Amino acid sequence: MKFNITTLEGAKAGSVELDEAIFGLEPRADILQRCVRWQLAKRRAGTHAVQTRAEVNRTGKKVYRQKGTGNARHGSARVGLFRGGARAFGPVVRSHAHDLPKKVRALALKHALSSKAKSEALVVVDDITAADPKTKALLARLTKLGLTNALIIGGSELDANFKLASRSIPNIDVLPIQGINVYDILRREKLVLTKAAVDALEARFK
Repeated sequence: MKFNITTLEGAKAGSVELDEAIFGLEPRADILQRCVRWQLAKRRAGTHAVQTRAEVNRTGKKVYRQKGTGNARHGSARVGLFRGGARAFGPVVRSHAHDLPKKVRALALKHALSSKAKSEALVVVDDITAADPKTKALLARLTKLGLTNALIIGGSELDANFKLASRSIPNIDVLPIQGINVYDILRREKLVLTKAAVDALEARFK
């Protein structure tokens, strides 16, 4: 699949042949959903916790005698029925991560890339560089290209000035090729790949 390359100024910079096996698939929502769910579950801290009966600092003595009081039978003041007692079946510190096969993750990335290509939300640029770390100047260049909500993927090393200039622009994410992932691709309206990123992706899936 032939795709035009542009510069950040909007000028033409040739064309590139995109691999149909990576950018030409029919996107499957079920595979994308599985990968996004895996990503979001994996990044959860899982540090939520409440006190159990064993952790409540209270006497274990029987509250009152078993019979004759007219009240329900109780053996401990640590239970959740009493004020200051433990919470029954509350959250504990745990990992929310679950397994997802490596081949499914790779396939989901291909489907995410294909979904952007199919919806004409994919832009290929020659390079992402900035002469100065000036946010205002970079914002004007991106707005001219219609990139107000986009994920920009560069090569293995990002230009320092471009990285500094872009980090305070809302709805613009900039990542090296190592950080490309399904969730970030889908959460932004457009995907911008550099020529180096395209070459790295094709090398990765061969």
